[in-house]
Amino acid sequence: MDRNVAVIGAQWGDEGKGKIVDLLCESFDVVARYQGGHNAGHTVKFGDKHFALRLIPSGILHANKLCLLGNGMVIDPAALLEEMDKLRALGITIDSNLKISDRAHVILPYHKALDLAREERAGNAKIGTTGRGIGPAYESKIGRYGVRVADLLDEDALKSKIELAAIYRNEAFDVAQIVDAYLDFGRQLADRITNVTLLINEQIRAGKRVMFEGAQGTMLDVDHGTYPFVTSSSTCVGGICTGLGVAPKHIHKVIGVAKAYTTRVGSGPFPTELQDETGEHLRTRGNEFGTVTGRPRRTGWLDLVILRNCAMLNGLDEIAVTKLDVLDDLDEIKVCVDYDDRGTPRYTTVKGWKTSTIGITSYDALPQQAKDYVTFIEDETGAKASIISTGPRREETIVR
Repeated sequence: MDRNVAVIGAQWGDEGKGKIVDLLCESFDVVARYQGGHNAGHTVKFGDKHFALRLIPSGILHANKLCLLGNGMVIDPAALLEEMDKLRALGITIDSNLKISDRAHVILPYHKALDLAREERAGNAKIGTTGRGIGPAYESKIGRYGVRVADLLDEDALKSKIELAAIYRNEAFDVAQIVDAYLDFGRQLADRITNVTLLINEQIRAGKRVMFEGAQGTMLDVDHGTYPFVTSSSTCVGGICTGLGVAPKHIHKVIGVAKAYTTRVGSGPFPTELQDETGEHLRTRGNEFGTVTGRPRRTGWLDLVILRNCAMLNGLDEIAVTKLDVLDDLDEIKVCVDYDDRGTPRYTTVKGWKTSTIGITSYDALPQQAKDYVTFIEDETGAKASIISTGPRREETIVR
């Protein structure tokens, strides 16, 4: 049985992973995030409810699911506490069902200041970060002078690390003020801080089913993405092993999530980008604006080169195709099948279906051209489209 399943972004993020994780959650006992910070947003809608998640796994919306923040994450305690408060205000229970790795690294004020200053200085060469301090926090981790969540419970350790960081940064920060604020964060989070690596492996040994929830997407992986226009963590399936301390043999199935077209936020290469009326149509119809930042996303045709690369890197078993309904109005749909020697996309053109697929829940009910489009994606990636999203809400989904 495929007891433990990974849900991975197959493009540049924003593929709709939150909805897919939420949809599958009922079959799992544990949902674990293994990388990223509060620059990654997941949107979940069902009925008239709308949840925007940044740090907390989508499993928090389901009763009796243990949600874990792994050591591979970087966490802004203020952002986490704010997210918890917002979810509680919406009626979501957050109690012993949320645990935080004591080895996850902490985002501090100087990380955010450095992030913003770098982007400002870079001008047209900027990466397009969210300015939330994610990259600099990972730099501190790799540089071995980072603050870990466990340090929020130890005043002497916290003070010495922040003083050391201040020397590295050569910037004027009130160390005492930062220490006081972050010790307070530690007090508020103390009952959640634990050795998540031991906890998740105990759950696996006990036969519990685990879902590994990725943030961002494969093409933003710090090693395998469009470097340097990437995030600062390992978004691919390998990040699960390092970001949670889980052995590869415990990952039984990998599902890649991909839009029926392509989007990207921020700077960097985007071969199939559309800067015309069709691109604007995809943006408007698909509500392509960042969950966290509200930034308009760049839009373009589906790129099968990227999806094949994702299938290879992650060993995709299945694919979830999202936002199929966004293509409903198009007479023709182009798909990039490869690139020429100059890196220019080569396209094949398929007929549009010109009828609404919104809310369809049966594969057989899809128009034939839409089914042909899905089959084309399956053939090119070698992964079965086990889930097809036909709208933003949980119930607007085909599960095959």
